[in-house]
Amino acid sequence: MEAETTNTSNRQKVSVVIPCYYSEKTIGKVVRLTREELVKAGYDYEFVLSNDGSTDGTFEEIKKLHEEDSKVIGVNLARNFGQHSAIMAGLRHTTGDLVMLMDDDMQTHPSQCVKLLDAMTDGVDVVFATFPDHRESWWRKLGSRFTVWSMRVLTKRPKEIEPSNFLLMRDFVAKEVTEYDGPYVYIQGLLFRVTNRMVNVSVKHFDREVGVSGYNLKSLIRLWSTVLNFSMAPLRFAAVIGAILGGLGLLGALFLAIQRITDPSIQQGWSSLMVTMLVCSGIIVMFLGLVGEYLGRLFMTINKAPQYILRDVVGDDSLFAEKPKR
Repeated sequence: MEAETTNTSNRQKVSVVIPCYYSEKTIGKVVRLTREELVKAGYDYEFVLSNDGSTDGTFEEIKKLHEEDSKVIGVNLARNFGQHSAIMAGLRHTTGDLVMLMDDDMQTHPSQCVKLLDAMTDGVDVVFATFPDHRESWWRKLGSRFTVWSMRVLTKRPKEIEPSNFLLMRDFVAKEVTEYDGPYVYIQGLLFRVTNRMVNVSVKHFDREVGVSGYNLKSLIRLWSTVLNFSMAPLRFAAVIGAILGGLGLLGALFLAIQRITDPSIQQGWSSLMVTMLVCSGIIVMFLGLVGEYLGRLFMTINKAPQYILRDVVGDDSLFAEKPKR
């Protein structure tokens, strides 16, 4: 049964990309409510639902949604590749004039999506939702603030922009993002490469209806580390710290030499020497690890590690046949 049968030739089409992870109980509601909001606002639509390796009934629910409405496309990944890789898989199957990213858990609520569409005016390429009342634990909020700050320092993000995973972009931006074929995907970092014509719009953040977040501290740190793909700043920071430590070492050596000459009876401190060696050695090893992380990512990229692997696609077989599985 088709949910929308009226003429849509003169209306803007919104492609809604939703990465799905154990969301069999919520994804149907998200799609139906979002579709209702888009149709009410006068937009044509399509949904691209990317199942990120869920082993419950998520993809079966996606298949049912496609049977209800042929404008729902299901992308099934072979295993869990992470939220941003799942988004990338979905972006490669969009055909809309505008592309919206939202979550599958009702926290980025369908009732708020029209606010993003209203903010997409001439001269704007990307609209990020912001959440004045963010419903997360304190440590997640603290981590989010640190991520926002560090991403501003390490990437080309405009200072006044606060990024989020609830966003709207123009189709040319989405197409440019999908040109990236490296194994470490960070959608916001790719957006900052494409354009600086961005705005924020304030929306309400809702409680998660079912389950808990799939992100733990380890996965959040891994996600944050993808910034290494978009900035040389950490390596430059390591070089500056090394230069500062080297300069302090030379000054300390000069001070000790002068002190020894002026007062030969001064005892040399073994404990202070060991502490200094431990601190400097720790910093050296840490920065060697940073360089190793860059080299490892380069190695994985050269060896063509996949962003994701498609198991199958529902509702878009032609695209599945034509496009690579990377």
